[in-house]
Amino acid sequence: MKIRNFVIISHIDHGKSTLADRFLELTETVQKGKMKPQYLDAMDLEREKGITIKMAPVRMFWKDRKTGEEVMLNLIDTPGHIDFNYEVSRSLAAVEGAILLVDATKGIQAQTITNLELARKEGLVIIAAVNKIDSAQARTADVKKEISEFLKIEESTILSISAKTGENVESLLEKVIEKVPEPETREERPLRALIFDSKYDSFLGVVSFVRIVEGKIKANEKITLINAKTNGVVKEIGIFKPEMSPIGELKAGEIGYIATGIKDADKIGIGDTITLTNPDVKIEPLEGYKEPEPKIFVSVYPEDQSEFELLKTALSKLKLNDSALFFEQQNFYVFGRGFLCGFLGTLHAEITMERLRREFGLEIVIGSPQVGYKAIDAKGKEVMIYNPLDWSESYRKFYEPWAEVKIIIGAAYMGRVFDYLAELEGKHIDSYPFGSDRYMLVYEMPLRQIIGKFYESLLNITQGFASLTYKEVEYREADLVKLEILVASKTEEALSRILPRVNAIVEARRIVQKLKELLPRESFAVPLQGKIGGTIVSRETLSGFRKDVLAPLYGGDYSRKKKLLEKQKKGKEKMKQKGEVRIPPEVFLKVFGV
Repeated sequence: MKIRNFVIISHIDHGKSTLADRFLELTETVQKGKMKPQYLDAMDLEREKGITIKMAPVRMFWKDRKTGEEVMLNLIDTPGHIDFNYEVSRSLAAVEGAILLVDATKGIQAQTITNLELARKEGLVIIAAVNKIDSAQARTADVKKEISEFLKIEESTILSISAKTGENVESLLEKVIEKVPEPETREERPLRALIFDSKYDSFLGVVSFVRIVEGKIKANEKITLINAKTNGVVKEIGIFKPEMSPIGELKAGEIGYIATGIKDADKIGIGDTITLTNPDVKIEPLEGYKEPEPKIFVSVYPEDQSEFELLKTALSKLKLNDSALFFEQQNFYVFGRGFLCGFLGTLHAEITMERLRREFGLEIVIGSPQVGYKAIDAKGKEVMIYNPLDWSESYRKFYEPWAEVKIIIGAAYMGRVFDYLAELEGKHIDSYPFGSDRYMLVYEMPLRQIIGKFYESLLNITQGFASLTYKEVEYREADLVKLEILVASKTEEALSRILPRVNAIVEARRIVQKLKELLPRESFAVPLQGKIGGTIVSRETLSGFRKDVLAPLYGGDYSRKKKLLEKQKKGKEKMKQKGEVRIPPEVFLKVFGV
């Protein structure tokens, strides 16, 4: 049987999941009565936010109209947001072709370019298609010309489709069969299967999503993970229809899953190679994947310390199917045991925190998102600073990561965007026309400026018509300080931040003002302060509740009222001395916008 392995790549909200729906309907993989929009987006979070977070593989079958032969189609639907770029890169290594989908109302976007570069690096065949041609705002001809110039291909080779109505979707599927090369099927060789994703099942153990590169595998066979040097016995093998469906055998060129029977999630790594256990034969591992480097770091603690082990297990299970997640244990006297977690961006962090709550029932406390800084200590040694706990006043020099940012905007917004970028610490590298009435801007700026409200501000300035992508370039020297926040005269390390000296006072004022708005009131007044070094640089006071102790009095002289008020005042002072201010977890989230 012919096999075609391919992915759909594009910018966020260009119609990938809707196109996947039409493929599922067209190939009758999912019955019409069971069909629902964005069928492959299985997580509640994906449906709520309207974005794809996890790659989703599915096997379909289609009869070739030209030859009458049945074709096996292995599709992987991929995310479009830059925070989940690592999901895209892994899926590309498991296929031979990619549909590049571009919205007819928006044209090529920044993330489209990044995903395309990844696909080209893997040597994939690219099939370009313009989607949403049924929209009243569609600029189909202009967008096809833009793609033609960018990819250096003939406009006639670019298909015009509507994933919503199904127009020309069958032609696109036929083109995939025609253009995407068949994978090499070397079944006679020893098994080598590339793990491109995993999940945990309480019965089956770790279930690895694999591309069989060489050989074949059946259930109950003994397997070895080459890099991890871990052995297991296959409990089940199967394919995605799109639900996991057991089959008898997986062969070279196919995509499916292997239930490894291994219960320890830490022993399975994305990019590892599975082979059949044979001590007499040395098998070389497949190339695997380059490990992603976290861009922001957040301290995470269980609200109840008795749930520390549950948090540890939860993070291990999440890492199975989110290999971009980094975590290591850290202890802090205020919160107890917790973890320093690394993420690819603020959306990645937000999604992970929400998954910890929903999937594992954990209540957590988090610190402020922070990029990783470098410092030179008193001995001249280079050290990494992942969060404010790593700060030392003895450090001599500091360095922060800078990134190259590519922004695509409409020509009408050039002036306003340039004014906004001039307020930041960025450096203009280049700008040039990009397609019809649009420009590409290339800037370099500190990574910390990108992970905050940067993109949101760009969208506001351009009325939603902006897209960006970025990559780290190098570390550069910076003048940094540690900002501490005191609540009721007690330093809350979870609110501490490392930031440039010139921004510190403004940020200190912003945080204490935000805390005043968000913190629940106590029975006593609570001072909120920002401190740099030994100097208080900002202050607000959260006023306490005041019980009306005079309400029961209907008369009497003033001395009786005064006595009651004095008694209340002394009581408040005692509560202030003994009382602790508890900061709810959601306050941390709202203060820093995670």
